Amino acid sequence: MVNRPNGPPDTFQFRLDPESINQKKVVMIGLAVALVLFVISGVSSAVYTVQPEGEAVVKRFGRVTQVQQPGLHFKLPFGIDRAYFVPTRRVLKEEFGFRTVEASRRTQYQKDRTQLGESLMLTGDLKVIDVEWVVQYRIEDAEKYLHRVRNPSTTIRDISEAVMRRIVGNNLGSDVLTEKRVAVATMARDELQEILDSFESGIRVSTIELQDVTPPEPVKPAFNEVNQAEQERERLINEAEKRRNQVIPRAEGEAQQMIASAEGYRAERVNRARGEAARFTSILDEYRKVPEVTRQRLYLEMIDTVMPKLGRIIITEEGAVSPIPLLNLDQPATAQTTPRQGATR
Repeated sequence: MVNRPNGPPDTFQFRLDPESINQKKVVMIGLAVALVLFVISGVSSAVYTVQPEGEAVVKRFGRVTQVQQPGLHFKLPFGIDRAYFVPTRRVLKEEFGFRTVEASRRTQYQKDRTQLGESLMLTGDLKVIDVEWVVQYRIEDAEKYLHRVRNPSTTIRDISEAVMRRIVGNNLGSDVLTEKRVAVATMARDELQEILDSFESGIRVSTIELQDVTPPEPVKPAFNEVNQAEQERERLINEAEKRRNQVIPRAEGEAQQMIASAEGYRAERVNRARGEAARFTSILDEYRKVPEVTRQRLYLEMIDTVMPKLGRIIITEEGAVSPIPLLNLDQPATAQTTPRQGATR
């Protein structure tokens, strides 16, 4: 403010008002603080960190500009660029028929009427079973995951439930409960992946695991009795098959053995007959050539064969007395061994 004094008209005197000075200081401080806050806000909105378990999709006014990998990155501040984190390296899961309350050493689960409605299914033979399963998946393409499907989690749940109900409805209840559990899970995974690929969802299904497949609680006792009866039937069938596999091969083996023995006996008799016939023919040929020599040779061969079988032989002249008087060779052996008088038996 300028005050004109009462002195001469050509001289001026200036005097600063303390109130105006304070106002200027406040304004300058406010501007400095605003500038600092602006800079801090700009820096904080321009710097961001991507966690190791995912990627960040950066959008500029709604349009995707880049996909950043884990680490420290920069973008345009003040909302011009926005980063959306997507857990592409994390295994996600959806539970059907139950919910995990607390994951620890002893995981706690719960199942109410809502989860029961998810798991009750009708099989191909018109039986009701309770199927609980888990879908594990990973995000393969972060950009597609954000933009191709409006609600990926709900989409996975709806498609998985529809696929599982269709597959279970095309199979027998006993098969789903026992031997086809792995096949059902594999078929459901392949079909779910095919549908998600057609949606370009950017999701890769890792596994589908059937956690528990049981009949409903009200019919479980009757179902267990049926299973016991079927197991008993299978046991009896297996025992009968075992007995059949033991008896039939044994009988076939014995039959083959008898046939082989008969064939061997037949071959032996035929060969022996043929050998005897050939021997007789050769002897006949020799006999025709020299009858006396052949007849004498045959006689000697026969004597050589028969005589060893007769035992001890004593040859004497006709009418001669026995060379050993003590032995009566004309009596049988029983008469010669008569016991003496007074001998005891």
